[in-house]
Parts: sequence; C-alpha cells; structure tokens
Amino acid sequence: MPQTAPTLLPQVDEAALPPVLITGGAGYIGSHAALALLDRGHKVVIIDDLTTGSTLLVPPAAVFVQGRAGDEALVADVIARENIGAIMHFAASISVGDSVSQPADYYQNNVVETLALGRVAAKCGVGALVFSSTAAVYGEPEGDALSETAPIAPINPYGWSKAMAEQMLRDIVAADGKMAVGILRYFNVSGADPQGRSGQNSHHPHHLIEIASHVATGLRDSFTIFGNDYPTPDGTGIRDYVHVSDVAEAHVLMLRTCLATPGQTHVFNLGYGEGRSVIEVLDALGRVAGAPLPHVVGPRRAGDPARLVADASAAAALGWTPRFNDIEAIVGHALGWERARQVQAGRQTNH
Repeated sequence: MPQTAPTLLPQVDEAALPPVLITGGAGYIGSHAALALLDRGHKVVIIDDLTTGSTLLVPPAAVFVQGRAGDEALVADVIARENIGAIMHFAASISVGDSVSQPADYYQNNVVETLALGRVAAKCGVGALVFSSTAAVYGEPEGDALSETAPIAPINPYGWSKAMAEQMLRDIVAADGKMAVGILRYFNVSGADPQGRSGQNSHHPHHLIEIASHVATGLRDSFTIFGNDYPTPDGTGIRDYVHVSDVAEAHVLMLRTCLATPGQTHVFNLGYGEGRSVIEVLDALGRVAGAPLPHVVGPRRAGDPARLVADASAAAALGWTPRFNDIEAIVGHALGWERARQVQAGRQTNH
C-alpha cells in the first residue's frame, strides 16, 4: 500500500525570511545553520562568546558579535540594529559527563541564559525562536524508537537543563501570543559540511566521531570505548547518528514554519531512525580511513543510556527530507574536515 504523504505545516516563503540571529554560531551546529541560510542569500548575524566556539567557524559573509546569548542589553541592541526577525539558539553546554560533575554551570548556561534570551526576544517583537534541544530529555527510554510523545525523564543534568529550557520557552510563547518557538531534539549530530567549510573544532572533544577522527589522523593513539557491557548486540552503546547538514536544513524549515504560525510551539525529533553501535561507527571510520582504528575498553560514563534512536517521522511535516543518511558519508565528511583542519593548523604554526 502506498504511503500517505505527510500534511505539511504552513511556512512563509523562502524570500520572506527576515535577518536571522544565531547564538552559538561560532560552534559546530550553529555554523552549519549559518551556512544553510547564507547559501540561500539570507542575512545572518552571529553572537558567540567564544568560550567553546571559534572564529574559524564563522562564515565570512555573516556579521559577528562577540558576547553572551543571555546578555539582554547586547541582544536587544543587535536585534534593533540589524533588524532581526528570528533567532536560532544554539549557545549551550553539551557534555553529559561534564554536566554530572559541573551541574551548576550547566543550569546557568543552558537554563538561565536561555530564559534571558527568550525574554528579550519576546520583548523586542522577534517572530520566531528555534531552540536547539536534545534527545537527552528522554532519559533512559523503553522501546525501540523514541517519538516526541515519549516521557520527558532526563537522567543527567544536561538533559534536565534542556528540558527546563524547553518548558520556559513554551510558557513565554503562550504568554506572548505573537512569537513562535520551534524545539528540535537532536539525536547524535555528526559529520561535517560536504564542501569542507565547517566541522567539529572542539577545545575538549567528547563526541565519538570527532575523537575517532583524531585517532585516524594520528592525533591520538587509540580510542576509548566507554563500556562494552550494555544490553546491546555487541555490548556498546547505540545512537542515531544524523548528519549536521541535514540538521541545519531542518532549522531553516522550522524557522519558516514558526514565522507562519505566531504564538505556537512546535516540537520535532531529528534523527534517521537507525541505531549504530560504537563498534559499528569505528568500523565504518576504519573502512573510510583505510585502516582499523586501535581502541581500548574503559568503564561506562555516568549518565549514558544504552540506546537512543529517533522516531523522527513527524519532522516530515516540515518538508524535511534528509540527504546524508549514510554512516560512511557521515564519517567520511568528518574525517575530511579533520584532515583539512590539521593541515591548516600546521600552516598557521609554521607561520
């Protein structure tokens, strides 16, 4: 039986997008969202305090302002000066392990700063705010694939901080009645811009594919698998790895939907509905790199669930059609970026 086409949500015309403010646009996902908008000819303004971001990831065509997303006076000034009509909010702390050891920092950065941004956005008449959330809000789920109706039950401070921020934005939108919010819950965002313009450039890497790429290029001697005794086929954790360029595309579509639906809140998962274990990802990267990746097994990390896989079928209502659902393409783009990044870093050192 043929599948029924999804009912699409209303969206403003592409040409009607106003100038967009991206918080955390000097970071991994934010820089890719900036590229997605700039490639379409839209004006992009980036605010980033460069705590974890890098000016190397800021697209040359974007306007850059150094500062905090929660600095209400700064954000209000940028909104007025640049005629901002929509915001994508990526600025956040994102390490599960760090959130367990430094919970106060996570609540400050992910909750308090988001509250300030949401307040100033509504006060300044911004039409839409798209919020970068996470599958960590679901905690340790039961069943095979998580839909947006799964219980919100985080098991670490990172997940709780994002769940709290989601609720705050819902309440601000409900009271405001004019601004709309789009909440996108990512699973494991991975890969790099296929054109090599951006990728992961972490000060303290914690993402599996980024660290594995360091092993493949010789920056690290081996990869540590955190636990191989999970209730999964090979004992290692299973995640839904979704290409960063597909995630960026979903943000543009969500922005268009929010601008067409004042006063509403939309929530969607972003993933492919396919789980890959740590071992499967390492094997794929080894095939792309041309040699197996050396690895060792360590203890589990606190706060890590055994399996997180998305049911992201609802996102079809945005018109979202992923293009890079291929683990070898994902790790190949990540490895290509890492190799180019190291060459560039070597050139700068030599000079």
